[in-house]
Amino acid sequence: MRKVKIHITLKEGVLDPQGKAVQHSLRSLEYNNVHDVRVGRYMEVLVDDKEDLEAEIDKMCDQLLANPVIENYSYTIEEAG
Repeated sequence: MRKVKIHITLKEGVLDPQGKAVQHSLRSLEYNNVHDVRVGRYMEVLVDDKEDLEAEIDKMCDQLLANPVIENYSYTIEEAG
């Protein structure tokens, strides 16, 4: 069994209203050194180990987990345990 840790972020240039709201809130709390905030998603998926695991993960991300038009994703694979 493997644990896949997936990070999904908006592509550069895509408006991030949630990130702007967080940035505004941080500034209102006087964290004035914060210049930009981008909000993304993180998920962990447990999968069976198989030979073409990376291709399958890419397919999962492209078909369901991420929107490839506006989002990038990256992942790491490690032993589950």
